[in-house]
Amino acid sequence: MAELITHYIGGRFIESARRFPNVSPVDGTVVGEVCEAGAEEVDLAVRAAREALAGDWGRSSPAERSDWLRKLADGIERRFDAFVEAEVRDTGRTVRQARTLDVPRAIANFRFFADLVRQAHTECFETVTADGGRALNYTVRKPLGVVVAISPWNLPVLLFSWKVAPALALGNAVVAKPSEETPSSAFLLAQVAHEIGFPAGAFNVLQGFGGNSAGQAMIGHPDIDAVTFTGASATGAHIMKTVADGVKDVSFELGGKNAAIVFEDADFDAAVDGVVKSSFTNSGQVCLCSERVLVQRPIFDRFVAALKARTEALALGRPDDPAADIGPMISGKHQAKVVSYFELARQEGATVVTGGEVPVFGDARDQGFWVRPTIWTGLPDDARCLREEIFGPVCHVAPFDTEDEAVARANDSDYGLATAIWTQNLSRAHRVAPRMRSGLVWVNTWYLRDLRTPFGGVRQSGIGREGGRHSLDFYSEITNICVKV
Repeated sequence: MAELITHYIGGRFIESARRFPNVSPVDGTVVGEVCEAGAEEVDLAVRAAREALAGDWGRSSPAERSDWLRKLADGIERRFDAFVEAEVRDTGRTVRQARTLDVPRAIANFRFFADLVRQAHTECFETVTADGGRALNYTVRKPLGVVVAISPWNLPVLLFSWKVAPALALGNAVVAKPSEETPSSAFLLAQVAHEIGFPAGAFNVLQGFGGNSAGQAMIGHPDIDAVTFTGASATGAHIMKTVADGVKDVSFELGGKNAAIVFEDADFDAAVDGVVKSSFTNSGQVCLCSERVLVQRPIFDRFVAALKARTEALALGRPDDPAADIGPMISGKHQAKVVSYFELARQEGATVVTGGEVPVFGDARDQGFWVRPTIWTGLPDDARCLREEIFGPVCHVAPFDTEDEAVARANDSDYGLATAIWTQNLSRAHRVAPRMRSGLVWVNTWYLRDLRTPFGGVRQSGIGREGGRHSLDFYSEITNICVKV
């Protein structure tokens, strides 16, 4: 029997009449049924969150909340294999990635913020007053209140926990929604919360879609205090408009059309391997992936040839295949979107170096949502394929001549999330990196993260920063208290 995935509201698992299928992207089979929340379930969850804030959860100390987060982390660890299975079932990603990245990072997220909230400090200043006396000014952190957390489908449990953990650490009550494409790991986390007796109403999970469904009802509810969202830029803009009248706090990590810059003095093999990783990890379905690759002209032809060879060596395989490197697109709709850019690229004059097609396997995978990793050359910088986020296993490689040219072309985008720079010239690295109009810059690496550092983008790639104390700043209200002594 297919699993029924329900909502978790006020410490109870609640079904709703509206249902939709959970479909495997590997072969198109239905692997479960998911309840869809509407306005009624959203209102119930927000009221449960308010009750939690008015009760013991609202009076909890940082140390007590830290203990709860550690219990959640321990619960995920106890059910590690179940979380791996949930991630693989929903996304089609390799078991290797789920075991080494997604689930370990979810555990780390809860433990990191459990530790951080215990160590968070406040400011204190002594002031000399006009009458010769003294005053003490000190700050206290208070929760925002009810935080709506909406996470995407590309890294489900990793990004879901990245929002939920700091929000809970700061004492907020959370009403969270995973993507309709990937409901399983959030449901499993709700089971863990229930098993450990997590305070009822402090953590609520709703299933459903965005527009005209759970997501719209969540952001439009009058009794929420903040929204944190990761997803498409257009959706972020819609959320801003919806919450503007109430002046709700927002934190957005949105789209990207990221550049990688490879200078002629780069470690050639490391740069090739790095661009393969930054372009095709998770089948290109990572907001940080490099869809625009700029290579200095003296090594351009050699680089394209090496990149082609490395890309064609990537294996498309089922999640449990230890040799698999590439999985499917998340859905038929997303597969169709990526494939539409294959035709557009040809119309715009691209040379297809490799890929540009839907593979044929001759087995059940032909009912899934696969595309081949694709490399283009020859497009002008104003081509739609170089301006619009595709979010698939595609990259375009173009030559450049000078450092200034590379910087200008990399920055010529409506987005500004991440840049990868490949050079062995230390002076150049420190000279170029600060000039990039992006929230993250990597030098001679990609996707290397320290959870203490700020994460976020500029322009259409987002608003605000999360990570370390930056998460503390978003998920709390800071009040200054002045005492005349």
